[in-house]
Amino acid sequence: MRIKQSVCIPMFGSVPMETLIREAAKIGYGAVETWGVDGLEQTADMAASHGMCVSSFIGSGTCGGGFNDPSLHTQLEDQTRRSIDLAAKLKIPGFIVFSGNRRAGMTDDEGADITAQSLLRLAPYAEAAGVNINLELLNSKRDHKDYQCDRTNWGLQVVKRVNSPRVKLLYDIYHMQIMEGDVIATIRDSIDWIAHFHTAGNPGRRDFDDLQEMNYAGICKAIAQTGYTGYVGHEFSPKADPIEALRKAFTICDQQ
Repeated sequence: MRIKQSVCIPMFGSVPMETLIREAAKIGYGAVETWGVDGLEQTADMAASHGMCVSSFIGSGTCGGGFNDPSLHTQLEDQTRRSIDLAAKLKIPGFIVFSGNRRAGMTDDEGADITAQSLLRLAPYAEAAGVNINLELLNSKRDHKDYQCDRTNWGLQVVKRVNSPRVKLLYDIYHMQIMEGDVIATIRDSIDWIAHFHTAGNPGRRDFDDLQEMNYAGICKAIAQTGYTGYVGHEFSPKADPIEALRKAFTICDQQ
């Protein structure tokens, strides 16, 4: 299965959105991503006009305020149900949710249990709509201090407790390289629970050049060989010309 690739629009914001989508489609990208629901329908229409779709968006919560906080559950569950409806309407396969930051007195096991309890209530709604809720893995070492879903095993604890085909992980390769490394083996072991990927070079969250430490051709080949059918979304900040950076990233990750 050849890797399907997506462009995270906010990271390439120096380029007008219609130009970015048009040029990405010419390169061979199949989808775009956004960071929220504002303007999502217009983005989906623009993408469709160039033969593309939307592969992901942020559906509820924030990195700091997420599903590990019981006081937010009512609010987040309402937001998430609305996002499920919107994703189903626009034929978007899934969207992002967050654990939130660690809170005083909460163990990692307790945080995982609290997060799973809420997602368990949402799972039947997502299943009925055919939409994935993707819990994002982020690093707490450098970019998102105190974020709780900062290791693959913690995320797996949550999604395995929910045990739904529609509650999965967003495996961010950049973030997990910072936190734990062993990327290819972890992906192979966890692929049944992963519904989306993000990329960026490390260090710096920049291009896939010789100044960063990961072999994205090898990583994407490993992903493709698992039979994964979702998208790999590029979420890096380009050092120079954004379109050229996207062209190079596409070529590196165009694996099967």
